[in-house]
Amino acid sequence: MSAVSAVSHRQPTRHRVATAAVFVAFGVVLGLWAAYLPVVKHAIGATSTMMGAVLLVLGVGAFLGMQISGYAVDRFGSGRVATLGVGAMAVTLVPPLILSTWLTVAASALFLGLAVGIGEVGMNASAVEVERGYRRPIMASFHGMFSIGNVIGALLGVGALAAGISVLATAATATLIALAMCCAAAPTLVRRSTPYAATVADGTTDGIEAPAAQSRWRLVVLGGLAFLLLLTEGSAMDWSSLHAQQHLGATPSSGALALACFVSAMTVGRFSIDRVAEHVGPVRVVRWGSLVCVTGLVVVTQATVLPIACVGWILLGLGLAGCVPQVFTAAGNTPGASATVLARVVGAGYLAVLAGPAVVGWLADTLSLNGAFILPIAAMVICAGAAKVVARP
Repeated sequence: MSAVSAVSHRQPTRHRVATAAVFVAFGVVLGLWAAYLPVVKHAIGATSTMMGAVLLVLGVGAFLGMQISGYAVDRFGSGRVATLGVGAMAVTLVPPLILSTWLTVAASALFLGLAVGIGEVGMNASAVEVERGYRRPIMASFHGMFSIGNVIGALLGVGALAAGISVLATAATATLIALAMCCAAAPTLVRRSTPYAATVADGTTDGIEAPAAQSRWRLVVLGGLAFLLLLTEGSAMDWSSLHAQQHLGATPSSGALALACFVSAMTVGRFSIDRVAEHVGPVRVVRWGSLVCVTGLVVVTQATVLPIACVGWILLGLGLAGCVPQVFTAAGNTPGASATVLARVVGAGYLAVLAGPAVVGWLADTLSLNGAFILPIAAMVICAGAAKVVARP
C-alpha cells in the first residue's frame, strides 16, 4: 500500500514539474520577443501603428493556433500538444527578430503566433489536469513559472542590448534554452497521452456533453474577462518599454527595465496567490487584483521619472498576477467543459492580443502612448465589477 501511495504521489509531482518547465520555456520566448520590440521597430522603420499591425498579425496566428489546439488536445492529449507547440515557438522566434522589412517580419510573426496559440492551450489544459489531481489551487504557480520565463527572456534582452550582443546570437540563445526545457519535459508529458476529454470525464465535471444554458453564459462572461485581462497584460508586455522611452526619455536598455519590473512583480504575485485564493476565494482575488491594476496604471500615466513608472508597473503586475489563472481554472472546471471549450475561452482572451496592441498603437499615434493607457484602465474597472463569475460552481 505504501509503495502504491508513493508512486501515486510521484506521478502528479512529475507532471507538475514537466508542465511547469513548458510554462518557463513559453515565457522565455515571449519575454525576449517583448524586450526586442523597440529594436524591431527601429530596424524596419515602423511607426507605432505599423508595429501594432505586426502584433495584430501575431494575434491572428495565435487565435487560429488555439482553435486547432483545442481539437488536438481532445484527441491526442494536452502533453503532446503543449510540448510540440512551445517547441515550435522556440524555433519561430528567430525570424521576426532578424528580418529587416515590415512585410517579412509580419509574415514570420504569423507563424510565431500559430505556435503561441497551440502551446498556450496545450499547456493550460495540462495545468488544469494537474490541478485536479492536487485538489487545491495551483494554477497561478504555473503562470508564475511562465513569469519566471518572462523575466529570463526580458533580462536576457536587457543584458544583450547593454553589452551590444547581436540580435541573432541573443535569439539563438533563447531558442536553445526553450528547446532544452521542452526536451526535458517531453518524456513525462508525451507519456501522459490520455485525451483531455477523458480526464474531464474522470474529474470534477460531468462528462463532455455540451454545457447547459447557464454554463454557456458563464463561459461567455469568462471569455470576456479573459479578453480584458489579456488586453491589459498585453499592453504592458508590448508597450511598457516603448512607453518608458517615448514618454520618459529612457534609453532602450533602461526602458526594458519597465518590462522587467512588470513581469518580476507578476512572478512574485503568482507564486503567492494560490494560497490567497484558497483562503479568500477566486472572486476577491479578481476583484481586488483588478483595482490594484487600476491604481498601478494611473501611477504609470502620471509618472514623470522612470523609477515612479516602475512602481506603477510593479503594482500592475501584482494586481494581474492572480486574475487570469482564476479565469482559466473556472473555465476548465465548468460542467461540460472540454479542451475545445477551454480553447474558446483562451481564444477569446487572445482576441485581446489580436486587437488590443493594434488599438493601443492607433491610440498612441492619435493621442499619445501615455493617453492610450486609458484603454487598459477601463478594462480593469470592468473586470472588478464582473469578478463574481469566477466563483466556484
